[in-house]
Amino acid sequence: MGFQPIVVGTGLVAWRNLQRTLPSQMEVFSNSAEQKRLTTHFEQKAGSLRSAEDVVADRQILSVALGAYGLQDDLSNRFFVKRILAEGASDADSLANRMSDSRYKNLATDFAFDGLGSFVGLLPSTAEEMIHNYRAQSFAVLVGETRPNLRLALNAETEFQKLADLDVSEDAKWFLVMGNPPLRSVLETALGLPASFGQLDIDKQLEVFRDKSLSTFGVGEIDELASHGLSSDVIDRFLLRDQLKQGQSYSSQNIALQLLSA
Repeated sequence: MGFQPIVVGTGLVAWRNLQRTLPSQMEVFSNSAEQKRLTTHFEQKAGSLRSAEDVVADRQILSVALGAYGLQDDLSNRFFVKRILAEGASDADSLANRMSDSRYKNLATDFAFDGLGSFVGLLPSTAEEMIHNYRAQSFAVLVGETRPNLRLALNAETEFQKLADLDVSEDAKWFLVMGNPPLRSVLETALGLPASFGQLDIDKQLEVFRDKSLSTFGVGEIDELASHGLSSDVIDRFLLRDQLKQGQSYSSQNIALQLLSA
């Protein structure tokens, strides 16, 4: 039997318990036979990857590459992934840039197979980060088998930090949030935005996200939301609202008790 994460409780209680045990659980998970086999193989082969064909021809490489971006569901879509990687992200008309999901652009950018830059393939530092992200995403997938909301919470925690580290404008960061379905889902739920919200004009969505963030958390920019305290507040609010959305009945007293016991 493979590794199974230990998650005790529900909602915020489960989240707090998972946070307390995460370092030790991740260490055990990372050293499991399956993880060691895949990540060691990727580490050994990363420096020799020079084309999209090199990636899609090796299922173990492809598993790590897609898993690092939470795109593991595309593992069987080899032709699609090959085109994403081969076209890269330098050309505005490339498939990755035309996808609404920004994770495909990140994947294509990191592999740099389009031949338009000074380097083709994976930089050692990028390969190392990819392995780190693959482990985190794979652990979150296992957690999500029984607690889908905690998988989204784990992802949000990681993605907020990545966004904070990017040297792009605040508008660009908001657009990246809107183009990242798992992170967007967390923020939409935390801010109480309806499912129909995504049908609005993209600039209007940006305006609403900012306004709702400001009224809810007191800040309107991603860098501010990504600060440790506020990103935790976003995730806590997401988990509470998700419980309500799933039909669980919580009064203000129930929520206060959960917060105290978490």
